[in-house]
Amino acid sequence: MRALLVRDIRLAVRAGGGFGLALAFFLIVVVLVPFAVGPQPDVLGEIAAGVLWLGALLACLLSLDRIFALDYEDGSLDLLATAPVPMEGVVAVKALAHWLTTGLPLVLAAPVLGVLLHLPGPGFVWLTVSLAVGTPALSVIGCFGAALTVGLKRGGLLLSLIVLPLYVPVLIFGAEVARRGAEGFAVGTPLALLGGLAAGAVALLPFASAAAIRINLR
Repeated sequence: MRALLVRDIRLAVRAGGGFGLALAFFLIVVVLVPFAVGPQPDVLGEIAAGVLWLGALLACLLSLDRIFALDYEDGSLDLLATAPVPMEGVVAVKALAHWLTTGLPLVLAAPVLGVLLHLPGPGFVWLTVSLAVGTPALSVIGCFGAALTVGLKRGGLLLSLIVLPLYVPVLIFGAEVARRGAEGFAVGTPLALLGGLAAGAVALLPFASAAAIRINLR
């Protein structure tokens, strides 16, 4: 499993779908927002938490179609399916590799980009916490969508249509944690709900993803 994790991280970086592309897209979203809504600090501060969470969510979408596609094209996925390792473990490792190359860099970059949107001081900590808790769920849900569309030609659009509705609860509670933290309100309830969503996704979706892969490989 460790070798598979290292291999997927290297492939993600070499294929151009790793942290560089996600961070560039994240930066572009943050830079364009002031042009759309105006440069007023008060206005930007009110919407900063939601914009940063939405940018991170959309950045995660960029590399989802690569999670299983490269392995499917070169036959590695068939070998993994017949190898003496559980497919659920393979899915979990691939989700972890996606988070390390996409989700974690976004978590680290979000506070820096929050300065550009005049995010209130108390919101920086809670923005980082909410992204650290929520982005693993985005990677696991993305793996599920990629497993459903593996082997389909031009499945990127279908993948987005499948994954985006599942991302909405994570976006709602994650942005709410950051917004409440920035305004000085209690964040316990939305943070607990966000953590529950993340824990449920990590616990259940690898099994669903493994089943979808086995069906698509028949």
